[in-house]
Amino acid sequence: MRKSVTVPRARAGDRLPRRWLGSAMGSAPAAGSVRARYLVYFQYVGTGFNGVAAVRGAQRAVGVQNYLEEAAERLNSVEPVRFTVSSRTDAGVHALSNAAHLDVQRRSGRPPFPPEVLTEALNTHLRHPAIRVLRAFRVPGDFHARHAATSRTYLYRLVTGCHRSDELPVFERNLCWALRADRLDVASMQEAAQHLLGTHDFSAFQSAGSPVPSPVRTLRRVSVSPGLAGPLVTPQESRKLQFWSLEFEGQSFLYRQVRRMTAVLVAVGLGALAPAQVKTILESQDPLGKHQTRLAPAHGLFLKSVLYGSLGKNSGPKNGSAVCPLTAEAQSSRGKAQPSCHLARQESGHCPTRESRGGVGGPGASNWRSEVPQGCSPSAQPALPWSWE
Repeated sequence: MRKSVTVPRARAGDRLPRRWLGSAMGSAPAAGSVRARYLVYFQYVGTGFNGVAAVRGAQRAVGVQNYLEEAAERLNSVEPVRFTVSSRTDAGVHALSNAAHLDVQRRSGRPPFPPEVLTEALNTHLRHPAIRVLRAFRVPGDFHARHAATSRTYLYRLVTGCHRSDELPVFERNLCWALRADRLDVASMQEAAQHLLGTHDFSAFQSAGSPVPSPVRTLRRVSVSPGLAGPLVTPQESRKLQFWSLEFEGQSFLYRQVRRMTAVLVAVGLGALAPAQVKTILESQDPLGKHQTRLAPAHGLFLKSVLYGSLGKNSGPKNGSAVCPLTAEAQSSRGKAQPSCHLARQESGHCPTRESRGGVGGPGASNWRSEVPQGCSPSAQPALPWSWE
């Protein structure tokens, strides 16, 4: 059995462990070993990370993926475990629910980990408190977390009435964009948002020089609505501050597209732009224009959910575990901590705390599947290279 590895906490000035510098992965399973592919949902507070993607090489920055893969080392896979993340997020951006697929190859004679055991094992060995694995599912060996995603929803949080930075409650700092204005013209923002709906060339809202085969994307839904303050905001603060939520749903987004769209909509809300100018900006297809170079701060953005359509009843594993799309709300209720099940029990293939609980296709799985928007099956939508933010 591989020796246990302690995951260090990243601090300013620290060097990354050698095992984070990247290594070659074998392309074929070792003789007699069993390779199982999983889809995992995870969340994180992005404040202390250099984005979600792993940082390879002798750099001091660390991504969320570095910690996930460090925890996966304790699974004792024959081949190193690598996470293929569905949606890349920038430094400072948070995720209520991101997704990734990974392959675990157990030694000959050992069955694949049940998804519940995999979830618990990863959480047990995650050494960063700002990351949590929500749920795992067995998926077919050709499943791809990035290409198979049919819907991604981003949430951006704003707050008005905050004239000084120290007026924002400490529990909301780094979790919203504090505007000094007392109000927003929400009706004008909603009018402007209508120009963004549908399929367009969104070049004007991507970062200049971003490598992408096509800037055409489809924005299915955009909303501007009053938001909720955190539960730790006092009633006195709640009377003074007004929180707002912007949501954007599509299959895929360009690099920083959501943050640029948010900045333009906020400019409309503050009276700096007219709603009709948003259409002009969109049609210009110019990422270097005067208004569209504005970028909303990263710390107000959350990846809210990544959804997958049904892969077909006969395409999944025989144990009944299916690919089930989860919203953040469903994951919060289904992904609660369970009694500890040590890795020694997992190695033996026996886990008394899990044996009687059934697979991931158990009670409630059909409800999760129904959350996929109509017309969002993988076969109905083209696979796009990335969802960036």
